[in-house]
Amino acid sequence: MEAQQKKARYARVAEQLKELFGATREPVARMATAASLLQAKMEGFFWVGWYLLRDGELTVGPYQGSLACLVLEAHTGVCWAGIDRNESVVAPDVHAFPGHIACDSRSRSEIVVPLRDGTGTVVGVLDVDSESLAHFDDVDREGLEAVAALIYV
Repeated sequence: MEAQQKKARYARVAEQLKELFGATREPVARMATAASLLQAKMEGFFWVGWYLLRDGELTVGPYQGSLACLVLEAHTGVCWAGIDRNESVVAPDVHAFPGHIACDSRSRSEIVVPLRDGTGTVVGVLDVDSESLAHFDDVDREGLEAVAALIYV
């Protein structure tokens, strides 16, 4: 999908989520809805979900896709890189990413976006995997950052 098409699709997803989120301010319900919509609307999204910081651990939250790792080893892999760096991380080839945690061996590339609460504190990450190498780019980063920003609004 070309960049302009993808930007337009993310804009439509964000608008749809804003409408849907009017029904509740509950973050877990919003995360579940966002994961479901992203899985349905974005090409090549093999796994879409949230990992939440709980007592120093990254624990799986709402997701769509194959069975997830329940708790991710601390400060290891792409999800923890997003937490530790306090920024989005794109891994074009997860098998080349230092410390990659393989919850599903079919995953080939990944993007992780920090999830911030109303005070700006990182409370987890939005994690998206693809079966294709180098599937994610800056358009995905910007689109997914916009989605994550809607959770605690």
